[in-house]
Amino acid sequence: MIRLLHLDASARPGRHGIDPHGSHTRALSHRFVARWRAARPRDPVRYRDLGAAPPRLVDHDWIRAEFTRRDAREPWMTERLAESDAMVDELIDTDLLVIGAPLYNFGMPAPLKAWVDSIVRIGRTVAFDPSRGDDPYIQLLADRPRRVALLSSRGGHGMDQGGPLAHMNHLDPHLRTALGFIGIHDLRSIAIEYEEFGDARLAASVAEAQAKVDGLVDALLAETAATAGVRQPLPA
Repeated sequence: MIRLLHLDASARPGRHGIDPHGSHTRALSHRFVARWRAARPRDPVRYRDLGAAPPRLVDHDWIRAEFTRRDAREPWMTERLAESDAMVDELIDTDLLVIGAPLYNFGMPAPLKAWVDSIVRIGRTVAFDPSRGDDPYIQLLADRPRRVALLSSRGGHGMDQGGPLAHMNHLDPHLRTALGFIGIHDLRSIAIEYEEFGDARLAASVAEAQAKVDGLVDALLAETAATAGVRQPLPA
């Protein structure tokens, strides 16, 4: 059994191709999950719509609660961290994380950043041991393989790694750094580009991204089957 956590972070509530002004990233992430479930219907999927229900931002109360010893926390501190704890629990229980996230002003949408701030937690997803010298951090989610599919969209183009505008893309490297910091290193990224152009180049990019999503699902299914020693049927 593979446990999926599906996150959408777009401010657009609908899906491209279905709803007026629908989100390209929601369309890709739902395509990914639908294809996965067609092949493995018994795998549980949790869904969290960060765009529609953003996590609370880190504030003074959150910091005070987080950096108070668990056995010394007051009831309000436990309550303040409840949402963060729930998101951490979801992530710990996840084998495959599917993230739909557009590139907003060179980085991730604010709700996704709020999620990142909520799941990078000392004692929950990363440990700190000053006796280790220059490398005091211990990745607590390196206990087993976890994989990430980052499905994105961009107004411009050429922002993939090695592209002429890759230096303007801070979404992919930010997530790689944050998730790698807690022990999740296997991140595969697919993006739609040319969204601001809205012409044939966008249509071609959408079609290419859809094909890449299908290919990524098939590849991950094959990897899962190989690890389990049993081949799973792929959807037609």
